[in-house]
Amino acid sequence: MLKRKSDFEDRYNKFIRDLKEEIISGRIRPGEFILPENTLSKEYDLSRVSIRKALAQLVEEGLIEKIPGKGNRVTIPHDTQKQTISLGWFSDSYEIEIVELIIKRFEQLNPYIKVNLQILPNSQYVYNLTESIGAGNGPDVFVVSDYHFRQMAETEQLGVIEPFLPENINPEKDSYDKVFEMFTYQQKLLVTPFVFSPVMICYNQKMFEKAGIPEKVKMKTWDDLLDIARRNTKDTDGNQLIDQYGFCFSSLTNRWPVFLLQNNGRFMSDDRSKSRMNSKENIEALDFCVDLMYKHQVSPIFSHGSNVLAENLFMRERAAMILTTYYFMNEFRDHKIKWDILPPPKQAAPATLLLGGALGINADSQVKEAAQALVSYMVSTEAQTMVKQNGCTIPVLRFVAEDNYLLQPGVHPPHYNAFKDIMPHAVTVKDLNVTIKELELIESELHLLWANMEKAEVSCKRIDDMLNQGVVIS
Repeated sequence: MLKRKSDFEDRYNKFIRDLKEEIISGRIRPGEFILPENTLSKEYDLSRVSIRKALAQLVEEGLIEKIPGKGNRVTIPHDTQKQTISLGWFSDSYEIEIVELIIKRFEQLNPYIKVNLQILPNSQYVYNLTESIGAGNGPDVFVVSDYHFRQMAETEQLGVIEPFLPENINPEKDSYDKVFEMFTYQQKLLVTPFVFSPVMICYNQKMFEKAGIPEKVKMKTWDDLLDIARRNTKDTDGNQLIDQYGFCFSSLTNRWPVFLLQNNGRFMSDDRSKSRMNSKENIEALDFCVDLMYKHQVSPIFSHGSNVLAENLFMRERAAMILTTYYFMNEFRDHKIKWDILPPPKQAAPATLLLGGALGINADSQVKEAAQALVSYMVSTEAQTMVKQNGCTIPVLRFVAEDNYLLQPGVHPPHYNAFKDIMPHAVTVKDLNVTIKELELIESELHLLWANMEKAEVSCKRIDDMLNQGVVIS
């Protein structure tokens, strides 16, 4: 027969488990003394004989050492005593080098924990992640973008996540509400936000200067955008070919919807009962995008969703302005171009898209306490400062993100904090109220529009009908 555990055994085992967790997680560091035996005896309702027996077990395991006349002290661990956890990250992340620095420092502060960084291909990241977890191969902690999080929600795979938010993080006080909303499902925050980025205007300072654009440039409306783009679009050698464009439009998922938002456009009604695709606001916004390329010819014809073509043209100084993220701005570090950023312009309203990354804990992890310790450290002031100092990506801690003293020449643009102006108007892709499959349908059906083969009202009417009929691509 299986023996039923007594109340004494539960208390005894809880004491050993709690003390091990305190040591392994680093809350009690090597060289520090644990509480006196009589205090532990009262706290766990165990006799001092039982406390000593449990402590002797931890001495035998090499976690503590008994110092005569002083008490029990946590020892410096050997490799065999270290608890190993794995941290999953997607392969095309710009934060990998910074994460490696954070891991190194975390291991110094938590000598009983070893962190293995597990890089997963960005292609089919969620599939690879959930398959690995399902097979019992971890990782114990993993990063998810807001896109990955929505993908997991729509495929009913959020069950692999153990909900966790460090006690010291207060979303309202320490960060921005919208960043946390991205990772909330059914009114419950499941993961810990780590970094974020609104979509911004990035511009070439030297090209602006040559075009006579004031150093303190203002771009409040679409008319301003168009005017500045015209002044920067040039055929420099007179061969009837444009050598530099004033703007480079992108049909990437996280770019073109910005124009819809700025004109109060939306994809679906708030209750998702009806498509709003065939609205006047959407048609006007899409017309403006197409006109940038074909009517005004201030943007190259860019009819596919590559996430690098616009940025590459910008880095080659063939485009004066692009829409991009703080994530991609890491590509511009120590580059020869002089660049800066602006909040995107508005039409009917100021708006932009907001993207984010968060840290999740594997619900089946056998080392959850160590996993929680890692997540807690990655959103600590020290780790978030490392994120800020070593790249353009915005750390989730607000006072770190907005600290100008942390800005580094050659890493950050002069007006790095321009994101503060647009954050009150930032909209998450989740707020677009459209599923990933529906968004894929919309983008597929817009190919004819981007190729200037049909009018915006025709594209919007067709997509509207398909969404209302529940048609999605497989």
